[in-house]
Amino acid sequence: MMGPAHSLSGAAAWLGVGAAAAAAGHTMPWPVLLVGALICAGAALAPDLDHKAATISRSFGPLSRWVCEIVDKLSYAVYKATKKQGDPRRSGGHRTLTHTWLWAALLGAGASAIAITGGRWAVLALLFVHMVLAIEGLLWRAARGSSSDVLVWLLAATSAWILAGVLDKPGNGADWLFTQPGQEYLWLGLPIVLGALVHDIGDSLTVSGCPILWPIPIGRKRWYPLGPPKAMRFRAGSWVELRVLMPVFMVLGGVGAAAALNFI
Repeated sequence: MMGPAHSLSGAAAWLGVGAAAAAAGHTMPWPVLLVGALICAGAALAPDLDHKAATISRSFGPLSRWVCEIVDKLSYAVYKATKKQGDPRRSGGHRTLTHTWLWAALLGAGASAIAITGGRWAVLALLFVHMVLAIEGLLWRAARGSSSDVLVWLLAATSAWILAGVLDKPGNGADWLFTQPGQEYLWLGLPIVLGALVHDIGDSLTVSGCPILWPIPIGRKRWYPLGPPKAMRFRAGSWVELRVLMPVFMVLGGVGAAAALNFI
């Protein structure tokens, strides 16, 4: 799928988690719901770090393009080293290593570790990165072009600073879910894991499928492209994605937010 659909699905997924938490009698503080949705929307672009033409490659100028090139080569090297007889030949690493459950879990665990060991500036850095990605994904057309990069970064930095300040206030969620001393912001890894997994599930619906289960082998393949029957798949950027899935994500996100805040 394309960046906007990925980000919308990520935000909708976290709002759905908020709705489930409210139904279970553990309503999220509204700052956790908001920040989690934005982080999840940004994290839903992260698996495309292996693609030099993806939205994330443009998000941080030359730095993100350089990182994407490195991750592409790393992913390709891992693919070649671990593929089985049934896995096809490839010329690049797109939709391999970064499109797996293992990568999503490592990404979330790493973010949580950074948040609880790096202090406030580490939390601000995590928020800034994901705010940039959320803006790039959700406001895709408005955020395109090098002339808008600085504005996006300034908006993301300001948002990160304000949201961190709101979360730091007692009862607003810095210690949501993990309440022991020193565990503040440990939960930040959860929307990151969810966003990456939602991205992979979205890509599995497209023609190429997605090797979410790697390194678990399926038949003669270790990089099995998981997905529904071929007849139910669609091409990235097609009318199915733009006119069906994106409106559905918007509706589900709205319903999830209303339920999470106990409005319905």
